[in-house]
Amino acid sequence: MTNQLRLALFGVGALCVGALLVWGVLDLPAFGHYAGPYGEIIARVVEPQRHMANAVTAVVFDYRGFDTMGEELILFSAASAVALLLREIKEEDTISVVDAVRSDALNGVGVLASVTTFVLALYVVAHGFISPGGGFQGGVVLATAFLIVFLTVEYHAYERLATTRFAEPLESFGAGAYVAIGLVGLGLGFSFLENFLPLGVTGRLRSGGSAAIVNWASALAVAGAFVLIFSEYLEGNMAARYGRGRRL
Repeated sequence: MTNQLRLALFGVGALCVGALLVWGVLDLPAFGHYAGPYGEIIARVVEPQRHMANAVTAVVFDYRGFDTMGEELILFSAASAVALLLREIKEEDTISVVDAVRSDALNGVGVLASVTTFVLALYVVAHGFISPGGGFQGGVVLATAFLIVFLTVEYHAYERLATTRFAEPLESFGAGAYVAIGLVGLGLGFSFLENFLPLGVTGRLRSGGSAAIVNWASALAVAGAFVLIFSEYLEGNMAARYGRGRRL
């Protein structure tokens, strides 16, 4: 298949997807005029029932936590499939050339941005039941903190920080912890993933009960999955551009 044909196929697909997105956005109800009843019900009951200020996160990790577990496992499977498809058989090989960023100013700004993003990710996860955020969003932001190192420093610095030996256990632990919390609830006589810890005070970091632990488990799984995906694609790209061999 020629490059022109690939671009033509991509253009047709992009136009179709773009038209579908535009049609979907135009058909949305006006802001603040949600037509369904469930949103209004959740908005009224989430504070007295769950002591959570953020109704969206309460739905994701409490009211429909079982559905979220399915989404978590889909992401886990997708990251695992990417690793299986892209990973080289000879893992002992290393990338031989590094296309490092030569600007000291950009290096400094990048490191600062990476640290700031890392702290922001922890804030987004921790405040998931108080303000917009939660484990899914915070997990993606956390993975982005490592990716900034690649963009502003060089590949091997990213590889040392976001090694797959770290990302794979992190992803597995987060996904496994999510399921384990549900099993703990069953063992205590509750329904699977039912909130079984004290709910705390609305608006405080300790609010949310056991759903707060589910929130952190989700953050670890999402961060590990995206770091793993980033690492596999970046390793393949670097190997294709510079080849494998002795690390310089």
